[in-house]
Amino acid sequence: MSATTIFSGVESSLSDSGKLFESVVVRREKLIKESREVIALSAKSIVSIHNSKFTEAKELQKLASQKLEDLRKVAVSDLLRYILPSEVELVECSIVLALSTNSDLPSREQLGVEPASYILGLLDSIGEMKRLVLDTIRKGDFENAQRTFEIMERLYLLLAPFSVYDHVVGGSKRKLDVARILIEDVRGTVTEESRRRELIRSVEQLSYKLSGDKNR
Repeated sequence: MSATTIFSGVESSLSDSGKLFESVVVRREKLIKESREVIALSAKSIVSIHNSKFTEAKELQKLASQKLEDLRKVAVSDLLRYILPSEVELVECSIVLALSTNSDLPSREQLGVEPASYILGLLDSIGEMKRLVLDTIRKGDFENAQRTFEIMERLYLLLAPFSVYDHVVGGSKRKLDVARILIEDVRGTVTEESRRRELIRSVEQLSYKLSGDKNR
């Protein structure tokens, strides 16, 4: 048997393997490049939300979602890890958008993302909720600020039990620790603002009473 015959099976297998690996490399590069675009679109959507440009925010979020849907077809299962960061960013963007437009918070199924991406995205959204609370307080909309804070608290309580899965959902425990600090910080701000408003009301009531006594 000749050397060529002996290696025919090996050569065929290596050729097939090379084609497979090349396909993986091409898909990987596409996922890395276009995942960055999804992240950028989601980030821009969040910026638009904070600027009260909700129509623009919805359009950017929709475009990010569509691009991510196309990427899932490329990632399949072997390269899924390359789109997880963009899924996390989309979840964060979608949660903040829903909250800002008084809509129901979207489920994982509605967003079509992996469980880990959903949990991490929810945790990241707590940081953006802090910004919303501070923004609404500055605008004098304390009622809405309180509502957002209550949602922050409720979301944290729902996510807290997932700290035991940190070995599965990498980074979840750290993000939970950060979220807890953010919530306590916002709690202090909301409490201080509540007391300030109550003091103003008391002063106004006293002033009104005194002015009434003078006119008698």
